[in-house]
Amino acid sequence: MDFSFISTIIFLPVVGAILIAFLPGLSPRMIKRLAALFTFVPFVLSIVLFCNFDLAPGAVGGIQFEEKLLWIPAINAHYHVGVDGLSLPLMLLMTFLGFLAVLISWKVDLRPREFFAWLLLLETSILGVFCSLDLLLFFLFWEIEVIPMYFLISIWGTGRKEYSAIKYVIYTLFGSSMMLAGILSLYFATGSLSMVDIAQEGLAMVQSVMPAAAIFFLLLTGFAVKLPVFPFHTWLPDAHTDAPTAVSVVLAGALLKMGGYGMIRVCVSIFPEVAWAYAPILIVLAVVNVLYGAAVTLRQTDLKRLIAYSSISHMGYVLLGIFALGGVSLVGATLQMFSHGVITGLLFAMAGLVMHNTGERGLRKLGGLVRQMPVIAVVFSVAGLASLGLPTTSGFAAEFLVYIGSYSSPVFEGIRFCTVLCVLGIVVTAGYILWMLQRVFYGPVREQFSGVADAGILERVYMFAFVAVIMLVGIYPAILTDVIKTGVMPVVGLLGG
Repeated sequence: MDFSFISTIIFLPVVGAILIAFLPGLSPRMIKRLAALFTFVPFVLSIVLFCNFDLAPGAVGGIQFEEKLLWIPAINAHYHVGVDGLSLPLMLLMTFLGFLAVLISWKVDLRPREFFAWLLLLETSILGVFCSLDLLLFFLFWEIEVIPMYFLISIWGTGRKEYSAIKYVIYTLFGSSMMLAGILSLYFATGSLSMVDIAQEGLAMVQSVMPAAAIFFLLLTGFAVKLPVFPFHTWLPDAHTDAPTAVSVVLAGALLKMGGYGMIRVCVSIFPEVAWAYAPILIVLAVVNVLYGAAVTLRQTDLKRLIAYSSISHMGYVLLGIFALGGVSLVGATLQMFSHGVITGLLFAMAGLVMHNTGERGLRKLGGLVRQMPVIAVVFSVAGLASLGLPTTSGFAAEFLVYIGSYSSPVFEGIRFCTVLCVLGIVVTAGYILWMLQRVFYGPVREQFSGVADAGILERVYMFAFVAVIMLVGIYPAILTDVIKTGVMPVVGLLGG
């Protein structure tokens, strides 16, 4: 295809952001329609890309729809973008969430011009991370994301919004500084910024600058903050709790996945031997993420904070799948990133509706809402059951692959025990999900909620879109796993599998 699909998908949202920000005389309704248009078109184009992705054996491991132009000749930096089986599902996820985030924000009336401009810039930055194949370009998109997130939380958030926004920035910049040091070390050692070329050349030259393990952990720190991995997780509950609903959807749905994607694309692919050596430590951290995140979730009484802590637990499954370093576990980890993005996106969307319609977010003050909002109750229940891994939902397919792949991994002797401990996380997940649903929707009807509204037409559109994707991937996971395998196989080859 001669058409620049990738660049169009990446930059259409920021074009929309510029138009929204600077076109004079736009009404709030026109601003929202423009935002919907400039997020819907990239979503459609990403579906076209997905349908035209070559699954033939000869295409396995190759970057498709590639675009490469010399950018900064002095340092051999290129504008180099493309997708493979790892990045394509995440790009599709971000365009899907980007469009639905606009629909979720349809009732935003506070400074809508700025809100939707920042929201569209956020989408472009995340898409750029998933599609970049040049380390400098990758880092540039990674850093751009901090700006819209800060303003979206600090202006349109609730509670301690300024504190949460600044805390997010501090954590992210700490991780980014480590990542930049790692990228510079790689560049000084290899003279290249191409992720593909560095991965193929191996570590022979990297050793001449500093130990490969040191560069590995510099890069890993940046990704661990974003995933997040214990103990770098404390920014997440605050950011989620105080962010507006649409931002929580994008944050949980796509932004966290930048960390997992970076671990596979950069750390594991470029440093396979180091990944093998330190996998046991990271698998133990994955167990801590799963069990600690689930245990703390049980103690939450704020609806959004409960869902935020559940994300910490579920990202532990991603970390487990990645550093089990097997083909099945890596496919499971990537599918878990996609699945968690859709499921938790729906959970936050439903939590936002409950909060908007009732004016309340404390679990102790909610109850009996199933009679007033039956549609929201049913969809919230579907999202909750998918989160705990109910069969026929995407959550089950992803977690099953992670468990199977990890249990059979030869990384170290204790991985079977670690996998069993992570399986216990499902039991705790079932506890807090069912407890949350019972507290919010069942029990005696509270008088102050007797007249609250159920979901409207627009709200039902995005709710059912989420449910459709969750069920489609759960019933027919091969629609994604066949694509993901083409990206995982060359990584497994680098690992010696």
